[in-house]
Amino acid sequence: MDVHCEGCAGCCIDWRPLLAAEGREAIDHERRGPRDPLDETHNLVPLARDEVRAFLETGLADALTPRLWNAADDEDGLEIDGRRVATIAGRPAFFVGLRKPPKPVAPFDRETESWLPTCVFLDPTTLQCRIHDDDRYPAECADYPAHNLALEQETECERVEDAFGGDRLRDADPRETDGLLLGRQAIGSKVFTHPRPADLEGVVDRIARGASTATDRAEFVAVAAASSPGTLAISDDHYERAKERALAADSWAREAICEWERRRDDGESPDSDLATRIEDDRGAPTTPGWDAVTDRSSR
Repeated sequence: MDVHCEGCAGCCIDWRPLLAAEGREAIDHERRGPRDPLDETHNLVPLARDEVRAFLETGLADALTPRLWNAADDEDGLEIDGRRVATIAGRPAFFVGLRKPPKPVAPFDRETESWLPTCVFLDPTTLQCRIHDDDRYPAECADYPAHNLALEQETECERVEDAFGGDRLRDADPRETDGLLLGRQAIGSKVFTHPRPADLEGVVDRIARGASTATDRAEFVAVAAASSPGTLAISDDHYERAKERALAADSWAREAICEWERRRDDGESPDSDLATRIEDDRGAPTTPGWDAVTDRSSR
């Protein structure tokens, strides 16, 4: 795929507030599937089971978050915390994705920065992914926007072009992708099921309100890591070990998320220069800047 990403990061940010601030009509972007998610996160990156395990094993389980969905109708799903949650074989279904805390960013060559929900791994200064050249870089990100094009769906690149101009999608011919899981083949690999719905009392409400706790998130990470591709089976032994490791996660990502949220909630003016102290100095991988990317691609 040939996409122009410099100064954009539209697929890593929920940029709807920029349109709202200008009195423009909102865009419902990257909310895939027939059911509405319980949360309000847009552009959530769904991870495969092996990717969840990789983040877990490298101490970054605290960068992950679950997504559940509203059931399609009253006859579908289970009622938990007063909500009908979508299920598979009577078990609540969920994704595991990357958290999107508020960060001070200025996408699309804007002159001023705004607090926008932004991928935990996006450097707000360079608007580059901190794990782009890492083994943990999600397949969903690596293949984007090929999945959309293969399914004949509008891409975030095209939405950005329509809303802010520019030339982002330069090649609309999707290459072959490996991570496009649909239907039953996704079960246990990208779509997971929670085996104990009763344990989710209170949790579902917190997820819907955007107030999930570290313990809530660790529960779903552990179930996903213990899942078996193509089945509903959960390994109890893998679950216990994964839950312990997820609860012990204390990475730069968790600390940075807490500080970004505090500064936004305190009404501080957005300042991406703070990323050096809030993320880099805590151990976040650095990004090369766009000059380095241009130099490398021209060789």
